[in-house]
Parts: sequence; structure tokens; C-alpha cells
Amino acid sequence: MSIIPEKTYNEQSSIRTVTNFFRQYRLGSALKSANAYKQKGVPVTVIMKYMVSLIYTGKSMHEDMRSASPLAAGFRKDAVYRLLNAMFINWGAFLITVAARVAADISRLTSDDRLNAILFDDTMFQAAYAKKTELVSLIHDHAEKGKDKFKWGFRMLTMAWTDGTSLVPLAFRHLASSDEKKQRCGVRDGIDKRSRAYRIREEAVTKAPDVMLVMLKSALAAGIAAKHVLFDSWFAYPATIMRIAGLKLHVVARVKDTTKILYLLAGERKTARQIFKESRKRRGRSRYLLSVEIMLRHTEDGKDTTLPARLVYVRNRRKRNEWIAFVCTDMGLGEDEIIALYGKRWDIEVFFKICKSYLRLAKEYRQLSYDALTAGTAVVMLRYMILAVEKRKREDPRSLGEMFFSCYDEVDDIKFEQAIMYIMAVLAEVLNDDDIGLTEEQIGKLMDSFIQKLPSSIIACLKPGSASKT
Repeated sequence: MSIIPEKTYNEQSSIRTVTNFFRQYRLGSALKSANAYKQKGVPVTVIMKYMVSLIYTGKSMHEDMRSASPLAAGFRKDAVYRLLNAMFINWGAFLITVAARVAADISRLTSDDRLNAILFDDTMFQAAYAKKTELVSLIHDHAEKGKDKFKWGFRMLTMAWTDGTSLVPLAFRHLASSDEKKQRCGVRDGIDKRSRAYRIREEAVTKAPDVMLVMLKSALAAGIAAKHVLFDSWFAYPATIMRIAGLKLHVVARVKDTTKILYLLAGERKTARQIFKESRKRRGRSRYLLSVEIMLRHTEDGKDTTLPARLVYVRNRRKRNEWIAFVCTDMGLGEDEIIALYGKRWDIEVFFKICKSYLRLAKEYRQLSYDALTAGTAVVMLRYMILAVEKRKREDPRSLGEMFFSCYDEVDDIKFEQAIMYIMAVLAEVLNDDDIGLTEEQIGKLMDSFIQKLPSSIIACLKPGSASKT
């Protein structure tokens, strides 16, 4: 029987994981570059590691510091609150610096052929009982199906990176209502308008598409490797898509079924529903119903600009008599690739669920300042990054390091093309057996018929000389 209880062992193991993550991705330097450091006293890295690790104890900060053996060593809760409320720390810069390092590390495990993407979505950051919290507003919760669709809190706009297997949160903004009548509490007085603290409060009441562009530029500046941006129909307006295209990024988004958005088809402006009704659909059980090349048009300052795009319609699985459409500005992608790429957007929904249900998003710190809200959410994002890295390590054997690639090269004795040629040779030998009694002509026809029914990618491997080239 172990002397250390299982819960204590798991807690210590999780804290070691946090320590290793801080060391591997150099969080100390990331904090310093974000202006998070102290001249004396307990280092910021120690306090930050404590806030990230606290969730594994199953205790609140108050309970932990009152326990006989607290996780907090050498500091009290005042040190934590001072860090959370610090107006001079750039939590956005800190988060995207760490995220860029994590994404680059995961990218090494991803094939060059796989399409990485940047995701955007928003979720309700509820603060129902916050009466004096800065900028807390009455926000429409579009995920709410009941009558109470307006709630007090923020609209948390989130940007993340994914390779289809792992998701890494890059940035976020707590968006408030720009209408002061819908704000329960405004911005506190005395904030220097030249400071970063004032700038993030300005962004809080800015329109989401404008904030999205700011976040995208920060991701590109950090070196995030992705060529496609995915988002839901809430942002799928031609103006937004064309502004993103101006950053040399492609967009794959769900189309909003509305009469307010028009597309150019054969010189005529039509809605997505009109295009679907007037176009000829694909027959059979195809993966998509219709694919149409259109032009996006946006008028600004009296000048029209256009952008080629593709509309892909698929059947709505929940309502078989309805359709769902996607717009894609990458004309080099096929319809199946567009559908599969948009499917990666589901990762961010899982991310929101985990953050709210398990990582204490909007539940851990009850602070009044907008800076503390930002800092607390950055801690939650960091916790999720650690989970994403650990999950990838356990599921992907290539995460064992360079040793895997060396061993892989050693055991790679036979290529796929060679294996196919060997199989065909064995098949020909079996058919030539006297017991079967087939003539050379019959064997030739049988082999030809067999080859023609194979996928085109395998047929290409059976061309003369293909095996010798490998």
C-alpha cells in the first residue's frame, strides 16, 4: 500500500507538469517581455506558476492558504491580487508569445500537407452578480435557447490555432456593449490614455470584426504558421472577408442565410438562397449538393472591390430538407477539402466547454478591474495549453523527439509503392498456378480488371518503374 494517497500523487504529478511546461517554453522570459517582473520580493514566475497549478489541488486560493501545507510558499493572497490588478502588464503579448512557441513545437509533428488554420469564435463570459466590475454589460447570448437571452457579462472573442488534432489559444478580448445604457459600470477614472490599459478598454467597446483584424495582425507578427482563417456565420460578411484577404490569408466561413448579403454570379447580385434555388444540384449521395464560383463585392468610399470565392452547399444533417453553405476564398481547394477544413472549427467549441466546466473560466477570481479579468482569463488559457501539449505527447509517438524520427528511418525498409508491386507479383504467381488452370490471356485480363478497380493513387504506383524509383 502506498504511503502517499493517490490524490496527493496526482496533484504532485500535475504540478511537475506545470513546472516542466514553464521551463520548456521559457515562460519567465515571456513574462519579462510582457513587462511582468518585480524588482524585489517573490518572482512573478513563482506566483504565475502557483495560479496555474492551483486548479490541480481542488481548492480555492483562500482554502489553500489556510491549509496546513499550502501550495503558496513565501507569499500571501495580496501578492496574487497585485499581479492580477497590475495595469502595466501586457497579458495579450505574454499569451501570444507562449502560444507561438507551443504552436511551433506542435507543427514539427504535423505533415507539411496538412492545413493549419486560425479559428475565431465568441462565447458568453457571464458575470451575473458583478455590479461594480468595469464595463460589465448586458450581452446577447446567441447560444441561449430559452427566453433569457440577455445576460450580464462580456462577449469573449477568442482566436486559436489548430492543426486538426491540437488547439492552442492565441488571444482573447472581453467585449462589452458600446452603448453606455447597457453597461452596469463604466471605465474607472484616472487611466492614462497613452497606456496599454486604456487601449484594451477601448478595444472592449470596439466592433468585433475590427478587433478580429487587430488580433490577426498580432498572430502574423508572432509568426503563427497558418494560411486559412475559419469562423462562423456571425463574421461572414464580404467586408470582413476581404479585409482578411488583404492580410494574405484565405477565409473558410459558414454563410449567413440572409437577404442583406449578396454575391455576384454571372454579373447579377443574388443571395445564397437564390443561388441555391437557381443552380443545378448534384445527384446521388454526394458529400456536397452544389459548388458555385462567385465574386464577393464590397463598396467603401464609393469604390467597389471584388474577390473571387467559392460557395459550397451541403445538406443539413439536423434538418434534411435544409442546406448549409460555406464560402472559401482559396480557389485551389476542392470541395471536400473545404468541408474538412471547416470541420476543424469544432475544436474551439470543445475548448470553450473545457474552459468553463473544468478550468474555472469566469468563476475563479471575483475582481472589479478589467485588468484582473484579463489576467484571470490568461491563466485559464495557459492551463489549456498545458493540457493540449500533454494530450499530444501521450497520443502522438513522434513527440518522443528526434529519436523517433531516427528509428523511423531505420525501420523504413520497404516503401508503399514497393509493397504494392510485391503484392501484385504474388497475385500473378498464384494465378499462374497449374491447379487454377487459367491461360495467359485470362490472367492478363483478370489483372487489368483488378488494377482498374483500384484507387487512382494506387494505380499511379503500379506504373512501370515506379518501384525502382523508390
